[in-house]
Amino acid sequence: MKTFDVLAAILVVVGAANWGLVGLFQFDLVAALFGDASGLSRIVYSLVGFAGLFQAMQWKAIQRRWSMSPAIMPA
Repeated sequence: MKTFDVLAAILVVVGAANWGLVGLFQFDLVAALFGDASGLSRIVYSLVGFAGLFQAMQWKAIQRRWSMSPAIMPA
């Protein structure tokens, strides 16, 4: 499950960075990379949306899963 947590977190960060670029510079990175309203950009937008919903719905469960794991401390 942690794999989904990390993947969802990465997608949420990608979405947040893209919205930041849109808000600050009127530049849509996803559209620039994959084409404006292309099938691939729609997939990316959908995945980001699902990742956000996943994280919102699983917030308490994610906190429980991560708090049960031992902390990894650098040597």
